[in-house]
Amino acid sequence: MSTRAVLVRLGLGAQVDPEDLEELSQLARSAGAQPVATVTGRRERPDSRFFMGSGKADELRATAEAQEADVILVDHALSPSQERNLEMHTGRRVLDRNGLILDIFAQRARSFEGKLEVELAQLKHLATRLVRGWTHLERQKGGIGLRGPGETQLETDRRLLSQRVRVLTKRLARIKQQRETSRRMRTQIPVPTVALVGYTNAGKSTLFRALTGADAYVADQLFATLDPTVRRIRLPGGTPVVVSDTVGFIRELPHELVAAFQSTLTEAREATLLLHVVDASDPRRDAHEAQVNAVLAEIGAEHIPQILVYNKIDRLAGAPRVDRDAEQRAAAVWISAAHRSGLDLLERAIAERLARVARPARLRVAPGAGALRSRLYSRGAVRGERALEDGSVDLAVELPDVELLELARTRGVQILEMQGSDVPCTPADGYLESDLSASAAKLS
Repeated sequence: MSTRAVLVRLGLGAQVDPEDLEELSQLARSAGAQPVATVTGRRERPDSRFFMGSGKADELRATAEAQEADVILVDHALSPSQERNLEMHTGRRVLDRNGLILDIFAQRARSFEGKLEVELAQLKHLATRLVRGWTHLERQKGGIGLRGPGETQLETDRRLLSQRVRVLTKRLARIKQQRETSRRMRTQIPVPTVALVGYTNAGKSTLFRALTGADAYVADQLFATLDPTVRRIRLPGGTPVVVSDTVGFIRELPHELVAAFQSTLTEAREATLLLHVVDASDPRRDAHEAQVNAVLAEIGAEHIPQILVYNKIDRLAGAPRVDRDAEQRAAAVWISAAHRSGLDLLERAIAERLARVARPARLRVAPGAGALRSRLYSRGAVRGERALEDGSVDLAVELPDVELLELARTRGVQILEMQGSDVPCTPADGYLESDLSASAAKLS
């Protein structure tokens, strides 16, 4: 039996947007609730006691009683006192927007890391809400075996919560270190990374499955997948790239989740190129693009080049195409991931954009590689050179990752260092030295 929920959305200084109500309804269904009624209104500013006015709070109580609702879902961030006051006034459990999204994440997390991240975010959210409406939390501990320092139940709960937060933080730090080690091993070999980002339910996982063939979970619901998935593919021309799927963004994404999912969002922050997936059929797609870009700025990924991927064009009866900017770069690609339409255009656009993304590096070139040096100079890729005692040349260059990868496979070329890589490559490492059997195994 599903939970019966009353939805609440107020327009602050404006009328309630029907699209906001529809998103709240989708969030409620994603959490397993059945919306049975909606209460809307308009205020210039939130009320300090109930967030809404006392008259609207009375209306909410009457609606909840008439509909026999189990829970009230408020599409705003409530203070602990506002949430507690509404619960006491209505006699129903009250969940604000942050608590609702956290509940969905708790249901959807599958990996050990994801579950820990969600639990940590929930505990931090709960820390300010321990004094809800239950008086037993204020009682002194007593009775046989419980008499002692006079600690209240509330103080005990807070102490236990703090201990659990410390344990989770340490566990996540270890997992983050393991993930960082894995990511650094990938960055030591210059294979470009492409991260899929976008508003939740824009079709990222469907596109990820279409591009990589991975068995990613796909469903028409908000936050269908949370845990990041990484796969390696080859673009037209044989260029290898690493593609990662990330958690979907949403309007007013709780800060607790942004903080908790930093390790997951690192896949986006450290990517060579972002595929910003947008539901082309959504009338609010411009607002969703802005919301995603705001979150990218919050995690420090706003500087990474993007390709806008307008998905679900089958709902618009449109044809696949590529839009170019003033510099004739592929800026947007219109596709339908579900129908695998336009994927060839997208793959070519990715290869084209990656060919333009350059990073500084240092190469050691063998004495007999004059043709290679000439080619690098003719392209304007050389920033400086230094002759070495053995006759080889130390070149400072700036090249795309895909070309650095090809150079790493060229006999007589050794990549000494790459800027933008967390772990500099040194001759002793042998990771990118093309004429060593060990490196050949790593590059295969």
